[in-house]
Amino acid sequence: MLETLTLPAPAKLNRMLHITGRRPDGYHTLQTLFQFLDVSDTLHFTPRHDDSITLSPALPGVAPEDNLVVRAARALQRESGCRYGVDITLEKRLPMGGGLGGGSSNAATTLLALNRLWETGFTYERLASIGLTLGADVPVFVHGQAAWAEGVGEVLTAVELETPWFVVLHPGITVSTASVFNAPQLTRNTPPISMARALQGGALAWHNDCQQTVFARYPEIARAHAWLSGFAPTMLTGTGACLFARLTDECEADSILQRVDAGWHAFKAKGCNRSPLHAALEYGGMPVTSPSVTP
Repeated sequence: MLETLTLPAPAKLNRMLHITGRRPDGYHTLQTLFQFLDVSDTLHFTPRHDDSITLSPALPGVAPEDNLVVRAARALQRESGCRYGVDITLEKRLPMGGGLGGGSSNAATTLLALNRLWETGFTYERLASIGLTLGADVPVFVHGQAAWAEGVGEVLTAVELETPWFVVLHPGITVSTASVFNAPQLTRNTPPISMARALQGGALAWHNDCQQTVFARYPEIARAHAWLSGFAPTMLTGTGACLFARLTDECEADSILQRVDAGWHAFKAKGCNRSPLHAALEYGGMPVTSPSVTP
């Protein structure tokens, strides 16, 4: 087996999010465009010769066995019959409850890392299938390509999007995804569109159906959106709390960051159509640097 493997778990943006219905089982059908960012959490994996799985440090309010990192490792262990374990260290930079997919990305990085370290030989398709049992966003991180997503977010078609600079702003609030999707006022009947139409419409036609519900429940996010919109077109990602503004260049991002209100956290990032995780895997893992992102 390999020695310690260090890999990124990148953030994602939902460049648009349309909710088209609700299934009898309570899950929502949607259409969205996923794009990665060049900022990430970082995970370090050291294989063990017993079957123990450890994670450090513990995340506040999350029991170790409930953490998606540990659940992903356990799931791969069960599916593969692997008798090895792993010690995992998580450097958490992405805010929790921010809509950047941090937990799902951590889970996907864990599946891909342990598939290599434990030499299980699973395909991306099989890893994505395991990942789907952990969360609807996990498969896109496993496949590592910007994607048009349908179903509950698991039916993926690779796309190439523009890769602008963004300012991502977190207003210091954690949003409950479940509460947003269960809100009576949430729009659930946006007419489905084709992928071609979505790509042709671009930023002018994109919107997030969760946005108004989140703003009504979290006025501080609405205030942050109004502020950031004064500089560039701004949208909520996922169910929030993070907002992102699409910019023309890095200098514009730097200028906005100098004006961010106290109590808010913001960072700049570049859009990526190929996940930084997959680029790192090609080199067998590598030291990862990310801009400072405060959870």
